[in-house]
Amino acid sequence: MDYVIRPVRAEEWPQARELRLAALQDPAAPVAFLDTYENAVAQPDGFWQERTATGATGTRVRQFVAEAPDGKWVGSVTLLVELPEGEVRFGAPAEVNQGHLVGVFVRPEVRGTGVTDALFRAAVEWAWSLSEPTLERVRLYVHENNPRAAAFYRRFGFAPSGQTVRLPGDTSDVDGADGTGVAGVPEWELEYVLGRE
Repeated sequence: MDYVIRPVRAEEWPQARELRLAALQDPAAPVAFLDTYENAVAQPDGFWQERTATGATGTRVRQFVAEAPDGKWVGSVTLLVELPEGEVRFGAPAEVNQGHLVGVFVRPEVRGTGVTDALFRAAVEWAWSLSEPTLERVRLYVHENNPRAAAFYRRFGFAPSGQTVRLPGDTSDVDGADGTGVAGVPEWELEYVLGRE
């Protein structure tokens, strides 16, 4: 594999924007991301600058990218640090100090080449290297209808925790008690965890 795996740099916001927009156009985007292409493409440059700077220099978030020899970004993953007393970004509140992997994307033409493994290794190594706070586990969520991603996570060492959360914005009602008289089918995100060795 001739790809360089490294943390993003603050000035690379145009590349970060381009890769995120590519991810949001992937066929799996509706079940893989909590954002839409239409929303993301409408964001001003300042949004991308701040987001990238935070992923580059933040002490509670770090974005890793896979860079091809020609400089093109072919993948990315972000690790968020979550603390029990902290903000709940998505899913259940943290019960322990933990990392939360989000924004996983690898371009279709490099899937199966080891890029995703390398991105995950970099993010998990960073998580375990932290001393303030020390993290006890890393988690992620995968949509119940995203078996390709779930298979990779299991192969990497993540295991289903048994915890599920409803997809944000899901307004379906399991028993129809919402007044519509029609029961909807909720969509679920499954929590996977990787414990510290």
